[in-house]
Amino acid sequence: MDTKELLKKVRKIEIKTRRLSDHIFGGEYHSTFKGRGMTFSEVRQYQFGDDVRNIDWNVTARYSEPYVKVFEEERELTMMLMVDISGSELFGTEQQFKNEVITEIAATLAFSATQNNDKIGLILFSDKVELYIPPKKGRSHVLRIIRELIEFTPESKKTNLVEALKFMQNVMKKKAIVFVLSDFIVDDYHQTMKIVSGKHDVTGIRVYDKREQTIPNIGVVQMQDEETGEYMLVNTLSKKVRLNYEKFYNDKVAYYKDSFSKSGAGAMDCRVDESYVKKLLGYFKRRG
Repeated sequence: MDTKELLKKVRKIEIKTRRLSDHIFGGEYHSTFKGRGMTFSEVRQYQFGDDVRNIDWNVTARYSEPYVKVFEEERELTMMLMVDISGSELFGTEQQFKNEVITEIAATLAFSATQNNDKIGLILFSDKVELYIPPKKGRSHVLRIIRELIEFTPESKKTNLVEALKFMQNVMKKKAIVFVLSDFIVDDYHQTMKIVSGKHDVTGIRVYDKREQTIPNIGVVQMQDEETGEYMLVNTLSKKVRLNYEKFYNDKVAYYKDSFSKSGAGAMDCRVDESYVKKLLGYFKRRG
């Protein structure tokens, strides 16, 4: 992709996702994800209905009338976007590939965080961490993240979520809001997820295509595993073959939901032909 085409694509995504974050997600994001605590701001005269526990007795004694301490939410947060860029994300039978939908969701979340003056970082992973962008603030930083999401070419097509989670845990010393965007056709990450979500506010966003859920009955066809590159002949006429695949897929989805739920992490699903706007809003409102 040449520079002109890339910039055009980045601008298109910015216009779409920034509008969403400005008009829809900014307030929802703010109310869903709280700051680290409350910090002292000022004192003012006591008013009817104020919490008596906030009375500043030193100032009250000095002026012979009650004064209360005013606190503000310590708002600044850090958002870390963990994005799966393995081979299985390059799949789509509807209007968009999974990786394109993931890019739009990530951009919308990033601009929502920017509205609240929060930092945003990025981890792109396959079976290893392919790229790490440390958290920073600002529009230009978000645009860099979008550029990487669009044009980055991974060295590997395989997936290892555990390695990515361990890396994130090591680089993020303080609590962060973490979004893991993937199709989650992977397993054996439950224990790591439990450790990570004990420290961070983690949400999994599973992006999938409805054609992945089952194999249609279309005869003997050649298929390629996007992650291993292996070709194989698959007899889709066989009911057993179709049922085995369906069980394999459903087991991965069940593992994802069970792992996130038992770890205390949030989870949501988004099919590529569905509105991720409605999905995100619904999730934010449930969380809020």
